[in-house]
Amino acid sequence: MTAIIGGGLIANSHTDGCTETALISSIARMFQVHLTQKQRPHRNASVKDLAKIRNRLEHSIADCMSEAAHRLRKKIDQARTPQELWLLRNDAYQLISQQHNQSIAADRINKLIQFFEGWLEPKQLVRIK
Repeated sequence: MTAIIGGGLIANSHTDGCTETALISSIARMFQVHLTQKQRPHRNASVKDLAKIRNRLEHSIADCMSEAAHRLRKKIDQARTPQELWLLRNDAYQLISQQHNQSIAADRINKLIQFFEGWLEPKQLVRIK
């Protein structure tokens, strides 16, 4: 069977599935869609980059003096990537919420997003409402 698709693309269907794959690839190219998973540009954070993010995360919990805050500070110091630091923001949110309230916690955590831009996928940089 032969099918004509918009733009004059012709496809023959075979039982082996090769034509379907070629057709999907052609359509994807027409729409400039890559069928492979997008990878974020891999770059390593320098010591200075990590220090900047660590400093901002520690600053967000500066007025939290509990034992949990002390443990979080150790985790922040031990983190080796921006991704590891990003994962600690939930712990920071919990501490700030307990010390103050959820509104203040959300505000402080949302202010951290700018320091993670370029290190994480944009879809991960979600604001707390």
